[in-house]
Amino acid sequence: MHDTAINQNELVSKDYLTVTIADQLFGIPVLQVQDVLRGQVVTKVPLAAPEIAGSLNLRGRVVTAIDVRKRLKLEDNAINKNSMSVVVEHGHELYSLIIDSVGDVLSLKDKVFEKNPGTLDPLWMDISIGIYQLEDDLLIIMDVARLLEYVNN
Repeated sequence: MHDTAINQNELVSKDYLTVTIADQLFGIPVLQVQDVLRGQVVTKVPLAAPEIAGSLNLRGRVVTAIDVRKRLKLEDNAINKNSMSVVVEHGHELYSLIIDSVGDVLSLKDKVFEKNPGTLDPLWMDISIGIYQLEDDLLIIMDVARLLEYVNN
């Protein structure tokens, strides 16, 4: 038997799909990601909230498309055929989160996860559960339920 005990938290890690919104790196828990799409045709929904870009058809299912930039009250970035989206499931419904770009999947150790710093933009803090300080960047972990909570109201 060894005298050095291994702390289980040092071994536990989570996987995140990285996405960029307005030059900020966000992480979406991989277990919530259903699909990654490029250039989907989005049908406008009359009288919908500004954050709702419309709906799209994904293999026979109607998916609500959310413009994450508008949800975060950021400068508009025209949605076009080069736009990317990440499909997530919330409340047994599918949502397409329209974002600027999709990056890599990162596996990050729980021991380096931090709570939101007080200096984080309040709008970003509202939709995040914490951060990881990466070598060259700050990764904000997105709370998908909080991001989408207005949709169900």
